[in-house]
Amino acid sequence: MLFNQIHHPNTFFMRTILTAAFIAIAALASGQSKTDVTTDSVTVYGECGMCKKRIEKNAIAAGALTAVWNEDRKKLVVTFSKKTSLTAIEEKIAAVGHDTQNKTAPKEVYDALPECCQYERKKQ
Repeated sequence: MLFNQIHHPNTFFMRTILTAAFIAIAALASGQSKTDVTTDSVTVYGECGMCKKRIEKNAIAAGALTAVWNEDRKKLVVTFSKKTSLTAIEEKIAAVGHDTQNKTAPKEVYDALPECCQYERKKQ
């Protein structure tokens, strides 16, 4: 009798429906989070490995999910959610002494960088 209840056609049908609904909800939820993430790049000036660590660390502190700075190209590639913006990331990086294509670091902060991190600044 117990065997017939477990393998009853209605029980099998309900399990199939519930499994399909769970898979559909999981697929929709995972698809939603991917659209909320943006990848962008910005020019950030620096010279060395110390700069790379400082730039990437502060991009993450500003809310970036990932941050990779290319020393040769002076490009920072960041991935971030809607909770932050590229502008907020640039502001945080400028606040620690690195000019970006849109933000200028305060002179006193730039001057306090180690000598190896000081780059040729654009005329202001």
